[in-house]
Amino acid sequence: MGQTGRVSMMMDAPGDAERRADLRKMRALATGLLVLAAVLYLVTLRDVRSGWMGWVNAGSEAAMVGALADWFAVTAIFRHPLGIPVPHTALVKRRKNELGRSLQQFVTNNFLTADIFRERVRDAQVAQRVANWLQSPANRRRALGQVVRGLRALLDRVRPQDVEGLVTETVLPRLRQQQMSPLAGDLLADVVRDGSHQQLVDVLAKELHGWLERNPDAARHVIGERAPAWSPRWIDKQVSGFGYQQALEWSMAVRTQPGHPFRKAVDTYLAKLADDLRHDPAIMAKAEHIKERLLDNPSVGPAVVELWESVRESIAVALDDDASGLWQRADQWLADAAEHLAGDDQMRSRLDGRVVDAVGFLVDTYGEELATVISSTVDRWDADEASERIELFVGRDLQFIRINGTVVGCLAGLVIHAVSQLV
Repeated sequence: MGQTGRVSMMMDAPGDAERRADLRKMRALATGLLVLAAVLYLVTLRDVRSGWMGWVNAGSEAAMVGALADWFAVTAIFRHPLGIPVPHTALVKRRKNELGRSLQQFVTNNFLTADIFRERVRDAQVAQRVANWLQSPANRRRALGQVVRGLRALLDRVRPQDVEGLVTETVLPRLRQQQMSPLAGDLLADVVRDGSHQQLVDVLAKELHGWLERNPDAARHVIGERAPAWSPRWIDKQVSGFGYQQALEWSMAVRTQPGHPFRKAVDTYLAKLADDLRHDPAIMAKAEHIKERLLDNPSVGPAVVELWESVRESIAVALDDDASGLWQRADQWLADAAEHLAGDDQMRSRLDGRVVDAVGFLVDTYGEELATVISSTVDRWDADEASERIELFVGRDLQFIRINGTVVGCLAGLVIHAVSQLV
């Protein structure tokens, strides 16, 4: 820190050593020309009225004046010449903050404009580039790696107490206020309409049939227990065997026949339940009562946290394994999207239009605010160090001003001497 609250800039950036060496060389060259002009001026002082020495003296004198004037001008930008506090010198140090704000305004008006960004983004053909890039398996893996890294960091930052706090302080109070039975009815009606519940029926029928096949004795025993005590044992065995066979065939029929009466009965029951949840006051009241009992249970919060931890761990394991089904499905999805995007001109055009509009909106809305980083950063710089850093970047080119001043001064001196000789 140069001063309290000021940011030091003196850590070397890449290329600083080369810039510093170039600056020293150009300073030495410009100063060498000044010294040469001074030496020639002193050597030719003996006869300045005529002959070639007069010409050399006039040229070297004017070159020395031009060199000194431009040395003063260049030096005054960054510091006081010879340490003398001449007015309007050390401009960068004294007017650093004003220069920062001027630079900010210049960038805002000439670079951070929506039209410029829209044109650049439109010419970039973002959609085509994305499609081409994602068609490479290595690039897809790289993209997925970045997504996984972000998701992994997000999962690691979600603490169990945060989840429990969100559930107990936000979700549960909201659920108490919201009447859930109409929502449940709408959801159940959508499920029945789409036939999504049939997958659950498939699973149940498959599991039941599998259990019956694996446990025939247990199934017969369960059926036989329902027989009356007075019936003969041989009749019970016949009935239980028949009942087992019927149950086995029934579960297979439910499993394989989409139009089975049981499936239709399930559809009818669920549709009726969905309608009751939305319109029957008695059913709605029962549903709300069940909801209240569930929400009043003190184990709801910890149960949700435990469920979240289980889900989080499963997701984390899948994210960390690049051979997991999650990675494979994501890679396939990206490959399909890239192929579709590459072959659909209209989709690419629409996507490019959306990107152009989004970039234009962001620049219009936040461009000026983003540019304030220039003035705020410059305000925090230490004045002396800022001056040195800026000189390091532009000082080499400014030395050409000194060199040109020396050369132009020499030429001007020769012209003036020629006019004097003619007169």
